[in-house]
Amino acid sequence: MAEWGFYHLTRTSPDAALPALLGRTLAAGERALVRLGSAARVEAVDAALWDSTDPPWLPHGSVRTGHAALQPIWLTDGEENPNGARYLFLLDGMAAPALQAPAHEVWTRVFDLFDGQTAAAVIAARLRWTAAADAGHALTYWQQGERGWVKR
Repeated sequence: MAEWGFYHLTRTSPDAALPALLGRTLAAGERALVRLGSAARVEAVDAALWDSTDPPWLPHGSVRTGHAALQPIWLTDGEENPNGARYLFLLDGMAAPALQAPAHEVWTRVFDLFDGQTAAAVIAARLRWTAAADAGHALTYWQQGERGWVKR
């Protein structure tokens, strides 16, 4: 089962919070798959990662750039995992490609980032929480505080 963290964003957007989490993922020697809601969002996050200053370098790719096996971070609006990532980042209210065995065994950690300023996003995150709990995943809930993430 995956370790599943729900990240309730109250101070920044998911796009602003993502680079630091991806930086920690790379520092831990892991690969990441970032699942987004559309091809336009893949392009927007691609640009945001190139512009990131903290951390200043987040090597990544997408279908447009190719070479998935060489990319430590892969951006997608699909369900594929072509870079062999074990860490899954969900933005835009996306669900994990599969919660039930054996497909769920691909993911060691899942990061579900959701906008706490939008009621619909909070309600949808609660539904994803329930589905992940029903599938037997270990869940944690993080909320942005004044000085960083606070585990609740």
